[in-house]
Amino acid sequence: MMLVKALPHKSSNYFETVCCAGVGHDMKWRRLYPVAFRTLEKGQKFSRWDWVSYSFTTPSNDKRSESQKVVHETISVSKSMKVGERFGFARRMTRESTDEAVSLGETLTLLRPDNVRFSWRRKSDEEVAVERIKHAALAGQLSFLHDAPKPLEPCPFEFTFRWKDAAGKSRSNICDDWETSTAFSVRRDFKGGQGALESLRETFEVEYPQKGMRFALGTHSRRSSQWLLVGVIRVDEASQGELF
Repeated sequence: MMLVKALPHKSSNYFETVCCAGVGHDMKWRRLYPVAFRTLEKGQKFSRWDWVSYSFTTPSNDKRSESQKVVHETISVSKSMKVGERFGFARRMTRESTDEAVSLGETLTLLRPDNVRFSWRRKSDEEVAVERIKHAALAGQLSFLHDAPKPLEPCPFEFTFRWKDAAGKSRSNICDDWETSTAFSVRRDFKGGQGALESLRETFEVEYPQKGMRFALGTHSRRSSQWLLVGVIRVDEASQGELF
């Protein structure tokens, strides 16, 4: 059941292939990589809360236990998890802190954030230009195997969350959640740039905390002590029809 679709990192050799993550029926995390999401065929493109199946091999360059190298063409989407089932599912995967996740041998986890503060930084023209060049190069590479996709346009802002975990520890994370950047782009089209930013702040500081939210965090592939914020997830704190 898919929960995470992370932004491509600037340092990635693939750049447009992304790391996705989800939880199986056995309540264990899976980290799927690489997924060239924009080249997936009809019936393969998934959203958060979708159940998917796929074949995989064990990656040679990633020793994290949840990591799987996906056979891209085998990805298949079945159904979406019912809204009434999501709270119980998320509750079972939520930890008090990353220290608790480490004690359980997890390199992916859900935490319930408190006192959330959302901010942004406009990227420099140079940063955006470098990202744009990489996106164009990757779109060209993908076109050898697929219909040439239009290069992704970089988000002009870097987003940051400052928050506290359930153990009371203050944290600050750059947001690597692709859906947050997509939400900015969509809202900018009808609210304008500043309006979109203020709308996101209202969403993440007021609306989501009131209704219920989780942060998905995962460790860095080369720095196991560094946790990245890879998903911002809306999930009701209480739900009718809960299965767990």
